[in-house]
Amino acid sequence: MHLTNRTKRLSLVSLLTILVLITIGCSDQKSSQSDSDKLQVVTTFYPMYDFTKNVAGDKADVTLLLEAGTDTHGYEPSAKEVAAISDADVFVYNSEEMEIWVTSVLESINTENTVIVNASEGISLLESEGEHDEHESDDHQHDVDPHIWLDPVLAQEEVNNIKDGLIAADSENEEAYQTNATEYNGKLEALNQEFEQAFKDTAKRVFVTQHAAFAYLADRYELEQVSIAGISTEEEPSPAKLAELQDYIKENDIKYIYYAETSSNKIAETLANESGVELEILNPIEGITEENQEKGLDYIQSMKDNLAALKKSIY
Repeated sequence: MHLTNRTKRLSLVSLLTILVLITIGCSDQKSSQSDSDKLQVVTTFYPMYDFTKNVAGDKADVTLLLEAGTDTHGYEPSAKEVAAISDADVFVYNSEEMEIWVTSVLESINTENTVIVNASEGISLLESEGEHDEHESDDHQHDVDPHIWLDPVLAQEEVNNIKDGLIAADSENEEAYQTNATEYNGKLEALNQEFEQAFKDTAKRVFVTQHAAFAYLADRYELEQVSIAGISTEEEPSPAKLAELQDYIKENDIKYIYYAETSSNKIAETLANESGVELEILNPIEGITEENQEKGLDYIQSMKDNLAALKKSIY
């Protein structure tokens, strides 16, 4: 049944793309989609958008498909969004493991004039953590962990892949893209150094989180992530797993349970109440509202906020 549901869903995406192609097939949308002569870049979700904006600078118009609050794991593109990808000079996504719809869409549309950037190219992915709910759709399961961007070192590799894609599409501005990428990666390396210094001599290195999004961060700084659920925000732990976690929290003197502000924290709240511990936000940075962006919140500041939050458990 899971395979049938997946087939139906992919067929729906294909139908949407057919409608899009019928609509745009008789006109040159790429030349008329914008009054700007700048490179037109479409990105999937916030980290890809922020990384690309920093590399592109003023040489490209960068747009974002998924608004803040959208469930990145369960997202399905609309016909309009598929058309935006088809019309773009560059399309940037994190990985087929994160944006599981990408492969089907790219196979269904004409991308002859679009540079496709898989930002995770060349990066070895970790196996996923957590347990799968037997009722959960195969579409929303992850065999590997796609949250690469939460490691500031791997984020630099993603930035380099994005830079290469922009240069491939716009070689005239290669120097600007190179300069911008070098400058931004310098900031990411400084962020990495902050994390390394903060956790250099800590004895307590375990943190408990609702959403198993922080394996790359934990792996980088030799921490241990203990998750209530798995990779997908839709996963829910079994009663046996919750009981086991409650014992673990008491035995290991855990003071905080972390959750993502943009998703439901009911499970984390229940476990925290039963265990007598506090809740704290740990942001997987899958989306940042325009309002918060205007206030200066971006990937780097969000990671700094995460560092401050983690220091409450890692000391």
